[in-house]
Amino acid sequence: MRFGFVMPFGDARAAAELAARAEGAGWDGFFVWEPVWGWDAWVSLTAAAMRTERIRLGTMLTPLSRMRPWKLASETANLDHLSGGRVTLAVGLGAPDSGFPHFGEVTDRRTRAELLDEGLEILTGLWRGEPYAFRGRHYAVDTAGMHTGSAPALQQPRIPIWVVGAWPSERSMARVLRYDGLIPSARGADGQMRQVTPDELREAVAYVAARREAPAPFDVVVEGTTPGDNPALARAILAPWAAAGATWWIETMWAAPAQGDWAEAVRRRVEAGPPAM
Repeated sequence: MRFGFVMPFGDARAAAELAARAEGAGWDGFFVWEPVWGWDAWVSLTAAAMRTERIRLGTMLTPLSRMRPWKLASETANLDHLSGGRVTLAVGLGAPDSGFPHFGEVTDRRTRAELLDEGLEILTGLWRGEPYAFRGRHYAVDTAGMHTGSAPALQQPRIPIWVVGAWPSERSMARVLRYDGLIPSARGADGQMRQVTPDELREAVAYVAARREAPAPFDVVVEGTTPGDNPALARAILAPWAAAGATWWIETMWAAPAQGDWAEAVRRRVEAGPPAM
């Protein structure tokens, strides 16, 4: 299992500093959230790339359904080159209650799913750095005859893409199978999305293994919180997820901005290092 940390809040300067500390403490990945409006995720990750050499960099997560996929293709490819091939892109429909209605973003779930699928097709097409054309229900792209230069991704065959999969939705899981990683979720009794249980994760991992044809590596990504000062408890928290097939644990401190000295609490957890299995 590999270990990442999500910075819950902060600007590009804070991201650069925290990413450097995370790399020094032995974390494998450094992630930032991508708000509808706020500190720009890709500027923050660019700053982090300039202060690090090894750690992977990405978002948790990018709501591609509300973004121009060609702009995201440019940003991610550029950062991939700058970082020496360390970008991971995590995508999903996004949470409308994070501000979508305030900016006129699409909130209908079916439409967002269509935008996500078309956006992924365009991203992966543009990353190849060759003339590319696409026509779908929502987007039409044709780069033939353009003289602005291309921005191919450094990593091949592409930047790894982790996709939210709503277990056991066949439609959602079919999307996951086309890419490089699963961020599992499930719909609770209240209709809201939640993280899967270890038993549900085991079922989802078996589903992917039985149906995925691509030989490339595939990640299974779960998130949660472990104590930095209690290794035994951390191992107990991680054990059922590792047994169910998780390959990445993403440490989260989403409640940190509500704390009095959240920056210090986040820094202490990062410097304590990833939980040891």
